[in-house]
Amino acid sequence: MSERLSFWGFVIAGLVVSVIFLMPVVWSLANSFKPAAEALAHPAALFSRSFSLENYRRLEGVGAGWVVYATNSVLIALGTVVLTILVSVPAGYGFSKFRFPGQSLLFVIVMATMMIPFQSILTPLFLILKFLRLQNSLTGLVLIYVTFQLPFSIFMMRNAFDAVPRALIEAARIDGASQATILRRIMLPIALPGVATVAMFAFLNSWNEFLAALIFLSDQNKFTLPIMLVNVSSGIYGIIDWGALQAGIAVTMLPCILLFLALQRYYVRGLTAGAVK
Repeated sequence: MSERLSFWGFVIAGLVVSVIFLMPVVWSLANSFKPAAEALAHPAALFSRSFSLENYRRLEGVGAGWVVYATNSVLIALGTVVLTILVSVPAGYGFSKFRFPGQSLLFVIVMATMMIPFQSILTPLFLILKFLRLQNSLTGLVLIYVTFQLPFSIFMMRNAFDAVPRALIEAARIDGASQATILRRIMLPIALPGVATVAMFAFLNSWNEFLAALIFLSDQNKFTLPIMLVNVSSGIYGIIDWGALQAGIAVTMLPCILLFLALQRYYVRGLTAGAVK
C-alpha cells in the first residue's frame, strides 16, 4: 500500500512540475497564432477561435526578417557543434587513455579557463578577431563560441572515454589497429552518448547566446535570433508588438525542444558517463 501511495505521489508531483514548465511554452505557441488584436487583449485568453499567421508575417518585417536571422543562428550553431566535437573528442581521448608529462597540470589549466568571466576578456577577443580579419563575421563568432565550449566538452569526453575498459584498446592493438582506428571504430561508438551530450550543450549555448553576438556583429544581416527578439521586445516608440514577440519566441525555442526530444535518451547517459568504473 505504501509503495502504491509513493508511486502515485511521484506521478502527481511529476504532472504538477510538467504543467508548470509547459504552460509558458503552450502560452507562447498559442499567442503566436492569434490575430494581433487578440494577442494584445487584456486579459488575454489562452486559446483563440481563429487561427492566424499574421504575427509571423509581421516578424518577417523586423530588420532583415526572421528567416535571415534563423539561418544565421543555424549556421553558427551547426558550426559550433562540428568544431567542438572535432576538437573535444580527440582531446578527451588523449586525456583519458594516454599518459604524458604534465598531463594533470594541462587538464587543470583547461578546466580553469571555465572560471574566466566572458565579459572580462571582451576586448582581447575583439582585438584577436580584428587581427584575424574575422570581426563582424559568423566565422569569428563560431570560433568564440567553440573556445568557451571546449573546456566543458573536453571534460565530458574524458569522462565518457574513462568509462570504456582499457582491455578493448589493448585487444585492438594486438589485432594491429592504429590509434586513429581505435578511436574511430571502437571508442567513438561506445562513447556516443557523451558526444550527443556535448553536441546538445554546444548547440543550445550557441543558439541562445546573446552578448557575444550583440558585441561582435554590427551588420544587421548577420544578426541572430536572440538579437532579433531584443529588437522586437524594444518595440516602436515604446509600443511592444506582443504577437510578433511571441512568434519570435516560438521560432527560437522550437529547435531547442526538438533537439532535446531527439537526443534526450543519450543526455542522462552522457552526463553520468565515467561516474562509476
